Amino acid sequence: MSADTFLVVGLGNPGPDYAHTRHNIGLDVLDELIARAGAKRSRHRKAAASVAEARIIGGPKIVMAFPETFMNRSGGPVAQLADYYGVANENIIVVHDDLDLPFDALKLKSGGGHGGHNGLRDIIASRGPDFVRVRFGVGRPPGRQDPAEHVLRRFSGEERKLLPNLIGETADAVELVIRDGLVAAQQRVHTREDRA
Repeated sequence: MSADTFLVVGLGNPGPDYAHTRHNIGLDVLDELIARAGAKRSRHRKAAASVAEARIIGGPKIVMAFPETFMNRSGGPVAQLADYYGVANENIIVVHDDLDLPFDALKLKSGGGHGGHNGLRDIIASRGPDFVRVRFGVGRPPGRQDPAEHVLRRFSGEERKLLPNLIGETADAVELVIRDGLVAAQQRVHTREDRA
């Protein structure tokens, strides 16, 4: 396994109907990371995913991946890419929406369960639980709205005003994990969250 390569995965569903919904926030964060790196995205020849590769000067290689399957089948592409690039679980970073966090909250963790998230459930089934999760809060649905319906909706007008900054902060958090390690990134990100 390569300690010099990180696999950053944005979770979401393919197709324009799902673009920029709460469930696809991981893909929006990956778009930001790719833009920062000046990288180009292309279809991977061995996995059901598109990827963009970059290297931090003097640092590790980063493979940014968009599974081309639906959310509940994310595990296959993640496992294929991890095997192809020789990435150990501790160097896999998955960016995903989280109903259990309020909108605009951001948390980092490694390991644990899936919390009802079907993308995480499938990755855990294929690779085990010990990968880094970057959890972007999308909040619980209002009233009696079905949570599955809630995550497939686009953000409200008020939320959209905050999204560019939140997506940027989430991309910053991914870069912190890669550069400084999970514990240091948690100290920075969670301290900011606690002050808010």
